[in-house]
Amino acid sequence: MALTGITVFLSAFLLFLVQPIIAKLILPRFGGSVAVWATCLVFFQAALLLGYAFAHHLVRRDGSRALKATHVALLLGSLTLLPIVPVTPWPGMDSAGPGLQILGLLVLTLGLPFTLLAMTSPLLQAWRAAVPAGGNPYRLFAVSNLASLAALLAYPWLIEPWLHTATQGLVWSVAYAAYVLALCAISLRRRAPVAAAASAPADDRPPGWRRTLSWFALAALGSYALVALTNHLTQNIPSFPMMWVLPLVIYLLSFTLSFDSDRWYPARGYRVATLLALVLMAAVLLKARQIPGIGWHIATFLLGLFVVCMFCHGELARDRPAPSRLTQFYLAVSGGGVAGGALVALGAPALLPGYFEVEIGLVLLAAALLWRSWRQGRGWLAAAALVLAGTAATMTLRVQDAMNEVTAISRNFYGVVRVREYGRDNPEAHERVLIHGSILHGQQYLAPHLRQRPTSYYTPNSGVGRLLRALADEPIAVGAVGLGAGTIAIYGKAGDHYRFYEIDPAMVDAAHRHFSFIGDSAATVDVAVGDGRLLLQAEAGRRFDVLVVDAFSGDSIPVHLLTREAVELYRQRLAPGGVIALHVSNSHLALAPVVGRIAAELGLELAFIADAGVEGDPSTAVSDWVLLANDRRVLDRPLIREAATPIPQRDGKRTWTDDYSNILQVLDFGRAGG
Repeated sequence: MALTGITVFLSAFLLFLVQPIIAKLILPRFGGSVAVWATCLVFFQAALLLGYAFAHHLVRRDGSRALKATHVALLLGSLTLLPIVPVTPWPGMDSAGPGLQILGLLVLTLGLPFTLLAMTSPLLQAWRAAVPAGGNPYRLFAVSNLASLAALLAYPWLIEPWLHTATQGLVWSVAYAAYVLALCAISLRRRAPVAAAASAPADDRPPGWRRTLSWFALAALGSYALVALTNHLTQNIPSFPMMWVLPLVIYLLSFTLSFDSDRWYPARGYRVATLLALVLMAAVLLKARQIPGIGWHIATFLLGLFVVCMFCHGELARDRPAPSRLTQFYLAVSGGGVAGGALVALGAPALLPGYFEVEIGLVLLAAALLWRSWRQGRGWLAAAALVLAGTAATMTLRVQDAMNEVTAISRNFYGVVRVREYGRDNPEAHERVLIHGSILHGQQYLAPHLRQRPTSYYTPNSGVGRLLRALADEPIAVGAVGLGAGTIAIYGKAGDHYRFYEIDPAMVDAAHRHFSFIGDSAATVDVAVGDGRLLLQAEAGRRFDVLVVDAFSGDSIPVHLLTREAVELYRQRLAPGGVIALHVSNSHLALAPVVGRIAAELGLELAFIADAGVEGDPSTAVSDWVLLANDRRVLDRPLIREAATPIPQRDGKRTWTDDYSNILQVLDFGRAGG
C-alpha cells in the first residue's frame, strides 16, 4: 500500500509539473501567444483521456500476461525519450496552423511519458479496489490531486525562480525514471485478483447512457470554465506560468475536496454560492472599465472559478459509481474534460469572431445550475432561471459592445484584431483605430491633411519619433519587430528602407487594408510574416541603422524578444552607429528596468524617454521607449538628449535570459487595464 501511494503521488506530481515546464519551453516558438497554454491544455486532457482508456482496458483484461508485458515494455521504452526537449514536428507541419504544430510537437516530445503517467492513478485505484479490505480507492484519487496541487504550487515559487529551464527538464526526467522503475515493480509483482473488494457496494449495475452523459457534461463544464477563465485573465495580464498555474490549482483543489469526502461539498450551500458567483462575474464583465487596477478582476474570476468548479466536481462526486466502475467513470470524466477544453482552445477561435467564450460559459453554467436544481423546489428554479436570464443578457450586451463601431474584426491563434471607426460625422475627428485584444496598436485620422500625422505611441515627441527625426538628414535602413498599423513608416523619406516583422497575418492584412501609413510612406516598405527573432536570426547579412522592437504593449508579451540573447542579436543586426529602440509601454508590467539590466551587462549606452503625450489631444498617448546604442554620440543628439531621463530601477532582480525569465518580478497589480 505504501509503494502504491508513493507511486500515485509521484506520477501525479510529475504529470502536472511537466505541464508548465514544457509550455514555457515552447512558448517562444509561437510568439508568446496566450493560445499556447490553452492548446497545451487540450493536449494534456487528450493524453489524460488516452491514459484513462488504457487503464480501463488493462482493468478489464486484468489477467492478460501479454497486456501486462506490453505495459511494462511501454514504461521502459518511454525512458528512451528522455530528457524532455521539444523537437521539431514531422516534415510538412510548418505549413500547418500554430495549434496543430503545438499538438504535433507535444506528441513527439511528451506523448508516451505523459499518457503513461496519466493512466497510473486510475489503474492503481482499480487494483486497490480489487484487493480484499483494500479500503476506499477514491482516497487515492484525492492523493493524486494533492500531488498535482503540490507540483503546480512548487513550480512558480520554488522551481522557476531558481532553476534554469533546461535544468528543470533534466531533473524531471530523472524523477520520471524513478517512477517508471517503481511502477514496473508494482506491475510485475502483482497477481490477478481473487476476490472483490470488501468495501464494494451491492449496487454494481452499469451506469447507463444518461448517467454517463451527465458525468461527461459536468466534467466538460468544469474544463470549459478552467480554459475560458484562464484565457480571459491572460488577456488582461501576460501569459506566464503563475497565471497558468493558479487557475489549474483551483481546478484541481476542487477535485481534491470533492472526492476526498462528502463533507467538503454541501450541495445546497454551493448552489447558492454558484448563483452569487455567476452574478458577480457577470457584473465585473459589464463594469470592467470602471474597476481600478487588475487585482480585483483577477480575484473575482479566480474565486468564481473555484465556486463553479466545486459545483461541477461536487455534483460529479455525489454521483460517483461503485469502485468496480471507476475506470469507466474516469473515462467519461476525462472525455468531458477534453471536450470542454477543446471547445475553448480549438473551437472558439474557429467559430467566434471575438473573445466571447467566458460570456457563453456563464450562460452554460447557469443552465447547468437550473438542470441540477430541477427537483429542489420552485424557489430554486426561479432563482436559477433568473440568473440564467441575467447571464444571457450579459452575453448580449458584451457582444454588442465588442462589435460597436467595428469596421472589421478577425480572430486567429494570436488573438482578436478589430478595426474601429469613430467620428464619422466630424471630418476633423474621423479616425480609425487598430485594437489587438484590448490594447491600442495604431490610430489614424482620415482627413487628407491629417492622415500622415504619426499618432499614439509614435508621435514626434515619443522616443522613436525623436530618434527618427534626429536621423532625418540621411537615408537609413529601419527594421521593426511588430507592425501594428505601420505608423512609423510615415517617417520614411525617399532613399529609406523600412522592413517590418509581424507574426500575426491578421495584423498585416489590417495594416494594408484599413490604414494608409505604409502606402503613404516615401520610403521603400516591405513586411515579413513570422516571429521577428527567428527571421532576424535567419537574415545574418542584414544591417539596420534603427531596429525598433515594438511587441510589448499588448496583454501577453513575447518574453523571448526581451532577453539578453535577444538584445545581443539586435546589436549584431545594427549598422555602425545604429540604435535599438525598445517600446516598453505596458499596462501591467514595469519593463524598463529589465532592459536597463540587460544593457548594463552588454555594455550598451542607454537613453530612456517617457513621453506623457499632450493633455486634451486624443492623437497622443503615454509611451515609454528605451534607446540602446554602442556609440553614445548618437544618443547625445539634441532631440534625444533633451527628453532623456534616468531609467527606473528595481534592485535585486536577475537578468532575463533565454533560460530564465520571471514575469512576476515586474508585475504591478495596481495598474489599470489597457
